[in-house]
Amino acid sequence: MTSLDLVLTGVAYAKVNIGLRVGTLREDGFHPVDGIFQSVDLADRLSLQSSDLDSIRSSHGGEVVGGLDNLAFRAVVAVRDEAGADHAVAMTLDKKIPLASGLGGGSADAAAGLAMAGRYFDRDMETLDRLAPELGSDVPFCLRGGTARVRGRGDVVEPREPLSGFAVGLVVPPFEVSTPAVFAKWDAMNGPRGPSVVALSLPPELRDEENLANDLYPATVALEPEIDEWRHELEQRWGRPVMLSGSGPTLFALFLDRVEAAEAVAIVPVGARLAEAAELSPVGWRISE
Repeated sequence: MTSLDLVLTGVAYAKVNIGLRVGTLREDGFHPVDGIFQSVDLADRLSLQSSDLDSIRSSHGGEVVGGLDNLAFRAVVAVRDEAGADHAVAMTLDKKIPLASGLGGGSADAAAGLAMAGRYFDRDMETLDRLAPELGSDVPFCLRGGTARVRGRGDVVEPREPLSGFAVGLVVPPFEVSTPAVFAKWDAMNGPRGPSVVALSLPPELRDEENLANDLYPATVALEPEIDEWRHELEQRWGRPVMLSGSGPTLFALFLDRVEAAEAVAIVPVGARLAEAAELSPVGWRISE
C-alpha cells in the first residue's frame, strides 16, 4: 500500500490555558504571550483519504464551517504544496470542541491536519513545525501537545514534565467570543492584568508556577459581562477558583479526578453550550491508519 492509498483517522485534542500573560502589541501585529498550556481529552475527529476532488464534510455529510478554507483543510493543503503534490484529498471533520470558545478547537484540527498530511505526503516533523505558526498562534502548541510553557507569538513551545493528578471541569457559556475582538479590547483598556489564583487552592504541582492568571479576562468580561456572572456562579457551586481559557468564554476548574469533575459539571447553570469533565492529555493529537 502506498501513502496515497491510506485512509487516515485522527483525533485533535482541545487545550486549556492554565495561565496566560499577555504583552503589548508588537510591530509584527502580534501580542507576545507567556503561559502554561495543557492538552485535554475533549476532542474533534478527522479522516483523510485520496479523492477525485478536494472536499471537506462533516462526519454526517453536512457542510463544515469555512469549507475548503477551514483551518484543518488549509493545513493539509500547506503540507501538500510543500511536498509538491497535486492530487485531491477528501477530509471529514466531526466537531466536539465548541467554536470560538478559547479551547483551541480550530488550532487542534489544524495540528491534526498537519500530522495526517505529514504521514500522507511523507513530510517530517521539522517541516510541520515550520508550517504550524503560519496557520495560527495556537497551532505550534497543539502540534506538540501535552504540557508546555508557550511564549512569543505562540511559536516558542517549551515542553514540560506532564502534569497529572487532577482532572478538569469545562463549561462553555451560551455565546461565542471573538479572539481578535478580545485582543483589540485589551489594547484599548491599556493592557490590564488578569486576576491571580490563590496558589493554595490549586493542585500541588501548580503551586510553584508563575503567571497563573489570564490577562485577557478583563477584556473578555468587558465584551461579554455575563462571563463574570457565570464564573461567580460556578465558584459558588464548586467551592474553588474558576479560570478562563484563552479569550474565552470557556471557564474551567481543577478537580481531584474525572469522577469529581463529572459530578461538578452535572450541576452547572442551565444553557451552557458544553459542560464536560476532561482528563489531561499527554499529546495534542493521535492518528491511525
